[in-house]
Amino acid sequence: MTQKAADFTHRTVLLGEAVEALALGGERAGGIYVDGTFGRGGHSKKILENLSPDGRLVAFDKDTQAIASANEIQDPRFTIVHDSFATISQELLERGMPQVDGILMDLGISSPQVDDAGRGFSFRADGPLDMRMDTTRGMSAAEWLATEDEQKIREVIKDYGEERFAFQIAKAIVARRQVEPISGTRQLAEIVAHAVKTREKGKDPATRTFQAVRIFINKELEDLEIGLAGAYERLAPQGRMAIISFHSLEDRIVKQFFASKVNVPQPDRRLPIRTKDLPQAQMRLIARIKPSDAEVEANPRARSAVLRVAERLPFDHSVHRDGGKA
Repeated sequence: MTQKAADFTHRTVLLGEAVEALALGGERAGGIYVDGTFGRGGHSKKILENLSPDGRLVAFDKDTQAIASANEIQDPRFTIVHDSFATISQELLERGMPQVDGILMDLGISSPQVDDAGRGFSFRADGPLDMRMDTTRGMSAAEWLATEDEQKIREVIKDYGEERFAFQIAKAIVARRQVEPISGTRQLAEIVAHAVKTREKGKDPATRTFQAVRIFINKELEDLEIGLAGAYERLAPQGRMAIISFHSLEDRIVKQFFASKVNVPQPDRRLPIRTKDLPQAQMRLIARIKPSDAEVEANPRARSAVLRVAERLPFDHSVHRDGGKA
């Protein structure tokens, strides 16, 4: 029997810490906020609890099941957008919101997506090899593996899965698809298991390959880079960005993005440049937070989470209230 989306539960990681990082107290409670990854609404609901009647929250998600969950929220302060947070800049402009006071993103996949075998994200139960967060558009993992050349498959597994046996896995995938279609999660997991010579302790040999294919199919890293830039464009002075990542590839992108706004290269001091014309930092780092031991014990999937928080500095005037740039 197929389980419904409502049958799967999701524990929101770093719930209190992430919402607290947005600093919603006082006058800021009446501001405009963004939840870039609605999921099952844990962060969104917590933000709404802290907003004043004048506050607004715009949430984004690609997953149709997440959108169905969001549509159950009957709150005039809340708006849900069925799209990736990569569209955040344009979507906010179209809604008359050139600036917002805080942006939260909880990256990766949610527990319901992993636990539902029908979504194809997990190798722990057999299901169709889909892996799309938005099942209404794009190519499934099975379709991609059936048509992509061996070199590209190897590059994806190596780059997005950091898998040292990428060559052997790609070769095995191409060999198998010449015999039969690779259409199930367990089928792919078995192919990988036979190709991987050395197993990491406590980790299934298919873990890295499934991560890599999922990231590629959903354009997760590309969307993250575009989404961070778009979020910064719409962030008001003294507004905060709070980003939760779950693996090193995501965290590296977030860390480097914040560093690019904090560490501004300075020109040679011998040049005749006035102090007020010197490049200035655009953000300041607020915190780097890991889940507590108690949270990890209660929810082992929180173990790898990292929350990074940065604030836009008030003297960065590159964005105006009309949405234009200086």
